Amino acid sequence: MIEGISKEQKEKLDRLEAYLRELGSLAVGFSGGVDSSFLLYVAHKVLGDHAIAVSGADASVPERELDSAKAFCREYGIRHIIFRMNPMKEDGYRNNSPDRCYFCKRGIYTEIRRIADEEGIAFMAEGSNLDDIGDYRPGLRAAAELSVKCPLREAGLTKKDIRMISKALGLPTWNKPAYACLASRFVYGEEITEEKLRMIDQAEQYLISLGFVEERVRIHGKLARIEVPAKDISRLAEEEIRDAVYKRFKEIGFLFVTLDMHGYRMGSMNATIKDS
Repeated sequence: MIEGISKEQKEKLDRLEAYLRELGSLAVGFSGGVDSSFLLYVAHKVLGDHAIAVSGADASVPERELDSAKAFCREYGIRHIIFRMNPMKEDGYRNNSPDRCYFCKRGIYTEIRRIADEEGIAFMAEGSNLDDIGDYRPGLRAAAELSVKCPLREAGLTKKDIRMISKALGLPTWNKPAYACLASRFVYGEEITEEKLRMIDQAEQYLISLGFVEERVRIHGKLARIEVPAKDISRLAEEEIRDAVYKRFKEIGFLFVTLDMHGYRMGSMNATIKDS
């Protein structure tokens, strides 16, 4: 028995290992986040060199996230293949339709399938968990269409399970804040450009440098809407920090800088769909 996890969580881990063992070989779509890191670690433990990590890189993926993914694979001796992608060529992505993630994920999974075939890998997988089913996630539709496996959901693992088991296993990602690609910072219908993606990346990197680990900079034209957890709002609103953030964001290219009084929440842009 692994210390620090419940009997039920151990049973889910056993189910995951058995499921992966049946697959025989696997290419994991790897972002470096909590879920895909856990899946990749267990897949490598079960399948050894028959499990590989595949990551897509483009302007919507900050270098810090790609560096983190590389470091994880080096730490555990996992083969890591990185490919460059250009989702901007898809109108549905570039114009930021509500199905944006579908177009992006379809391109990613198509490339992972190509790489898996070249490497003699039978299956490919993504890292969604049981909690992801209720949210608006068009990327899961692309996964279903392209026969991408969802091992964490098959094993009945929730986000809490994954964090707890990851902690027990000593994975450095167990308490990593949730992350989504920078394209998720755009209000639906606003064109995604590399310039705007760079603006968001620089703005979020600045907030991280100030100690705001869990943050989002949502973009509405030239307006930046900052989200931090409710407990951090008062600190961000302190005069010295507020002035510094405003000055830096103006240098980056924003005309207006606002603080969302509701605080950080995942998928806040999806409210524009639900309210329409």
